[in-house]
Amino acid sequence: FLPSLPENKILVAQHPLLTVANQTATLVCNYTYNGTGKEFRASLHKGTDSSVEVCFISWNTTKISSNSSKGFNCQGYHGKDKVIFSLWNMNANQTDIYFCKIEVMYPPPYVYNEKSNGTVIHVKETPILIQESQSAIPLWILATVTGILALYSMLITAGFINYWQKSKKNMYHQSDYMNMTPRHPPYQKNKGYPSYAPTRDYTAYRS
Repeated sequence: FLPSLPENKILVAQHPLLTVANQTATLVCNYTYNGTGKEFRASLHKGTDSSVEVCFISWNTTKISSNSSKGFNCQGYHGKDKVIFSLWNMNANQTDIYFCKIEVMYPPPYVYNEKSNGTVIHVKETPILIQESQSAIPLWILATVTGILALYSMLITAGFINYWQKSKKNMYHQSDYMNMTPRHPPYQKNKGYPSYAPTRDYTAYRS
């Protein structure tokens, strides 16, 4: 609700809060002016001290122009007793309070509105989506390569186990001791047998 004002006075009203979930915001600045101005300028400012001008729109009876500051995507539109600022591609760092300023540029005297209560624009964080690059390796190729590597690893492991078992078996056979020392009967002790060969005792086998 905007009350009636004396001539050459401007009053601006804004919605107190605007929540942005899709990076796009539409801020409406309603104003009342009952003067005789013919050329106007409306601007959107950011921060409690209005130190950053986000964008502006100026118009007269024949021409309209609009521009946004670096780092912002903003477009202004004017209608009957209101100015609309549309912002897009906003990020969470742009969460702040925003003020509308309406100015009468011509004819004199120059007039502008007193500072309004402003609108807090709360920009929510946007989840980061990991998109597959066109140059990325297709999923089926990665799955195939992974399967081949797994099969190769299994074969290597099986071969190693088989080799280890065979080696263990050979070591077991080689560890068996067989006494291959030649023996000779007592009556042939002096017939060319080496002296180190023990004499076999045949009396143990007699019944």
